[in-house]
Amino acid sequence: MHILFFTIWLALTGSLSAQVTLFDGATLQGWSVEQGPQSAFYVEERAIAGSPSAGFPAWLRSDKEYENFELELEFFVKGWTDGGIYLHAPLHGHRSRSGFKISLFHQQDKEPRTNSMGSIFPLVAPRLVNVRNQGEWNQLRIRMDWPQLSVWSNGEIIHNLNVETVPELRYRLRRGYLGLETLSYPLRFRNLRIRELPSKEKWEALYEQPRDLEKWTLTEPNAKAPAKFAPLGAVLRADGLGNLTTKTKYRDFEMRMYIRGSRHHNGGVLFRSQGGRGRYEIQLHDVEESHYPTGSLYSLERARYPRIEPEQWFLFQLIVQGARCLVRINGETVMEYDKLENLEPGWIELQAHDAGRPIEYKQILVKPQ
Repeated sequence: MHILFFTIWLALTGSLSAQVTLFDGATLQGWSVEQGPQSAFYVEERAIAGSPSAGFPAWLRSDKEYENFELELEFFVKGWTDGGIYLHAPLHGHRSRSGFKISLFHQQDKEPRTNSMGSIFPLVAPRLVNVRNQGEWNQLRIRMDWPQLSVWSNGEIIHNLNVETVPELRYRLRRGYLGLETLSYPLRFRNLRIRELPSKEKWEALYEQPRDLEKWTLTEPNAKAPAKFAPLGAVLRADGLGNLTTKTKYRDFEMRMYIRGSRHHNGGVLFRSQGGRGRYEIQLHDVEESHYPTGSLYSLERARYPRIEPEQWFLFQLIVQGARCLVRINGETVMEYDKLENLEPGWIELQAHDAGRPIEYKQILVKPQ
């Protein structure tokens, strides 16, 4: 009786959310096909089916983003089958490096591998492989409650992992989209249900809509080509010469955003700025053989070039803690440095440095540490 009352109290206070159906059995309402033709996914016999046109990189994305949750679903396997379930996938960028991919595969491996059925692809092997592959439905349950990721396959637990203990998973996105991938194989999905768990992250929006420009001020404008930071709905477009500077100072923080630049653009993200001095710059410059390409800590540490596609959105993450900073592009760590000398709080600045070659930004978020 006490447990029942406690459960009701949790539900009423919002600490325990109700389970929600993600698929109505008849349409793809609530989902969108990304990076592929509309025919890549369709509904057949009350299941979501992948068609032959659902080759990589096509995937089916949830309309909503999720942070912590319990996800349940069934998937059908008959013969050679390959695909996956994406967790915390970004809108742009590499899904299995920025977020997580639980691999779906037909093979019943006796010795689990990092690409086996149920693996956190391609890094962490499951404890065991439990898949029914003779034209049968399989049950999958996934509980993400950062930093704990637990996965059950057909009722058996195959992961119970603190993701922060795995260096390559530590800086993955903690919030993002759910996704289905079939790689052109005839995978099918049904009975998708989710229950959201309490959120743990608190991000500040530095720019998501035009009114957010109130959080910034224009600094160091060039008289010949003054910078223009134009709010175009959800997109902030920078051109000319000058900086857009936050009105709030930050010392230790995590920052994430999407960036799209003109071919051979040149700009930067500055942090711990003291008003034109004592600041550090993360370079934005998509020239592979330049002295300091995108992701570099200008004048201090060259990045491993992340091979950004010209004029395509990419995911940018910057982590600054004490004397250390780290940059990730599309889920790949491209630069680490641990000898920062200026440890004082400072402003964050977006640098426009090449008139006529604009850079665009969206979903600029910061999380003070």
